[in-house]
Amino acid sequence: MALAVSAPIAAEPARRGTLQPVDLLLLGYLGIVSVVALRRAPSQPECWWLLGAHALFLVLLALITRPQPGRLGQTLREIYPLLLLVGLYGELDVLNGLGATVHDATVQRWELALFGAQVSREWWQAVPSRFWSTVLHGAYFSYYLVVTLPALYFVCRGDLRAVRQFVLAVIATFVTCYLIFIFFPVAGPYYVFPPPAAWFTDNFPARLVYQTLATGSSYGAAFPSSHVAATVAAALAAKRHSTRLGLLLLMPTALLTVGVVYCQMHYGVDAIAGLLVGLVVAWATRKASDPVSWKPTGSPLVAPQAVTAQ
Repeated sequence: MALAVSAPIAAEPARRGTLQPVDLLLLGYLGIVSVVALRRAPSQPECWWLLGAHALFLVLLALITRPQPGRLGQTLREIYPLLLLVGLYGELDVLNGLGATVHDATVQRWELALFGAQVSREWWQAVPSRFWSTVLHGAYFSYYLVVTLPALYFVCRGDLRAVRQFVLAVIATFVTCYLIFIFFPVAGPYYVFPPPAAWFTDNFPARLVYQTLATGSSYGAAFPSSHVAATVAAALAAKRHSTRLGLLLLMPTALLTVGVVYCQMHYGVDAIAGLLVGLVVAWATRKASDPVSWKPTGSPLVAPQAVTAQ
């Protein structure tokens, strides 16, 4: 009797000095940002610090691309780009600064042409609801989990190739949004319009969101919504390797897409643009990291094996 058993898919560590697509993506992104920082440094001296940080990234890359012994080393090799996101997002605030010229007037004209109103300012007032405020602020905060937990899930499952492809999709989405933020900064309703009424934000998820934004928000990072783009890309990338996980992420992703507008965090066109960016980047990175076209950087992946019991 033949018994088919699927072994976990695993990836061997990369050879010394080899780069994965996500490494090249980060190198290209930081190269562009370094040029921008160099040009802005005379008027914004803080940009010199960014150039120093980018030089340290080269050191990190040289270390992380060395053969990593053990499961922990291999896991860090795959997920390190996610650990850099806080810094990459934070440097946007240095590059743009509070004095940057923003394009909110342009986006508001798009909003008016598309919706006939400034929906982010008027929606919660037209349909006031403590319940939906609580639910949608909670969905907004779930973004931090959606873009990280699938990678840890695949790590626990021993599927480093899934980790690699998930991280590539998420990082590609973020750097796409970040480049737009740098060259087309939009402050967003959070900064431009008066804040929502106190009753609207008097719930735990809303307080959690506002506390997070007060300590870590970057100016000019509204269009497109990176929250929407990243969660869409993350859900689609996760679904590729786990249909159940992808479906599990579908609900918070849908609620977040609506919530960023209802909670007055983003314009409606921010959410639509974020949705498009997430879909396009997820599709593009799927092709880029497809197992057929993907060039392994180390030993071949361990494919599912059939075990025959006599």
